Amino acid sequence: MTVLEDRTEMAEESGELTLDKLFESLERITPEGYKVEIVEGAIFMSPQRDTHWEIIADIYEQLRTRYPRKRIKSDVRVDYPGHLNGFCSDVTLVAEGAEKTPGGLWRCDDVEFVAEVISKGTAHNDYGPKRAAYATAEVPVYVIADPYQRRCHIYTQPKEGDYEIETTVHFGSDLDLTKTIVDLTLKTDGFPRD
Repeated sequence: MTVLEDRTEMAEESGELTLDKLFESLERITPEGYKVEIVEGAIFMSPQRDTHWEIIADIYEQLRTRYPRKRIKSDVRVDYPGHLNGFCSDVTLVAEGAEKTPGGLWRCDDVEFVAEVISKGTAHNDYGPKRAAYATAEVPVYVIADPYQRRCHIYTQPKEGDYEIETTVHFGSDLDLTKTIVDLTLKTDGFPRD
């Protein structure tokens, strides 16, 4: 048995397996430079790459022209609807006045914008179960930046577990979010391509 299996078994023996118990176990064994998320109960670890980080930093810097630093999060856990969904989104914008739960987490009800940058090994999560969870939580704007396709996908108007509107924009074009809660145009001409 591995350390994680031992800890998971111990958590299951003490009752319900929770996101808190899983993340507590994972914190002890996650190598430096890796991001950990739990999507529908499955654990995903992915290394951060330069391309990935450059796009995240670019989005963050552009959001900072309009929003204070305390509202913008990166790789910070937020629990979403569904079975064991603890996401550490690449970029998250929380509402003005949002407060953490007594357990120290941000509430998904306070998330106004999420951006995910695609990694090869976890792309299916961003396009599938994470998109559904963000829509179910009624996150108003969800952006996927895909350096492999060299495109961004903008999802808006969440309804019944999906988004009603999807707009696709090639890298190099602007992401016009001015008619959304974000009220900002994001430039993509600086996004590196894989």
